[in-house]
Amino acid sequence: MELDMDRMNAFLHRFVGDLGAVMAAGGIVVGDRLGLYRALADKPWQPAELAEHTGTASRYVEEWLRGQAAGGYVEYDPDSGAYSLTAEQAFALTDPDGLLYAPGAFQLALGALRALPEITDAFRTGEGVGWHEHDEDVFTGCERFFRPGYAAHLLTEWLPALDGVTAKLGAGARVADVGCGLGASTILMARAFPQSEFIGSDYHEGSIVQARSRAADAGCDGRLTFQVASAQTFAGGPYELVTTFDCLHDMGNPVAAARHIRRSLADDGTWMIVEPFAGDTVADNLNPVGRVYYSFSTFLCVPNALSQDGGHALGAQAGERSIHKIAAEAGFTRFRRVGETPFNIVYEARP
Repeated sequence: MELDMDRMNAFLHRFVGDLGAVMAAGGIVVGDRLGLYRALADKPWQPAELAEHTGTASRYVEEWLRGQAAGGYVEYDPDSGAYSLTAEQAFALTDPDGLLYAPGAFQLALGALRALPEITDAFRTGEGVGWHEHDEDVFTGCERFFRPGYAAHLLTEWLPALDGVTAKLGAGARVADVGCGLGASTILMARAFPQSEFIGSDYHEGSIVQARSRAADAGCDGRLTFQVASAQTFAGGPYELVTTFDCLHDMGNPVAAARHIRRSLADDGTWMIVEPFAGDTVADNLNPVGRVYYSFSTFLCVPNALSQDGGHALGAQAGERSIHKIAAEAGFTRFRRVGETPFNIVYEARP
């Protein structure tokens, strides 16, 4: 085999970058957990000073800083030997309520990779690996990754884009947040619309336990309840609004779930579907965002769907055509895209 050395070098460049990114993920989570980024956002530090300030060991911090600077996550001044963060780095690395919180994404990735033995076996057997079987960092990291986007867009863009929904919520409506996880989306809505009643549901009991605790801390648990239930068994209704945030594609039978949602809606109700940003074809998704989602989907979304009855495994890059088809099969006659971000597309489905 004769190699094209230009193409070989280009692949080598990609490989080195990916290898560095994989190993850097652990350092990013360490920096978040130890408060190193938060300290660097305040002022430049010498390694020993940063270590003393954060109660960490100087030699570890020194090596961590060098790697972070090499990856572009920290700035280094060779004249003074000090390290610091730019405003943009600080925004992405220290603000859990900002538009992007990078440490949460890396926490999710590292948590997902801990299932490597189980996923490898699943490749051989074709069996699934349920969401509940994953490491705790998957649940917490997922919430920390997606919540900033919800906080930035849900109340100001996505809900107002739905036909008449914010008026109903302001007057008092019943809302079901299906597949709510730790309850980030449910709590955001409950705090914004005190006249409405919200019910969050998820099949994972551990997530519901945390969601209940967070609702109590947020001061809205009286109007907000959480139940352990799947998308096909959640109770209550009729609901003026049902929401599914980044979870429809994880379901083994999304059509059955959509039909249950349809039955649970009031006659003039709305289903808001938030899904990962995706085009309708593989070629549409061969880009950095698609790579992220296909990779997560291999470890999380497809295995979870295959662990359930139904035989579906849409994956995180299902695209609008697939989501529309599910809604139509469930009896929804109106469907439209109402919003998008670099990471999500929002759809409205109505009876």
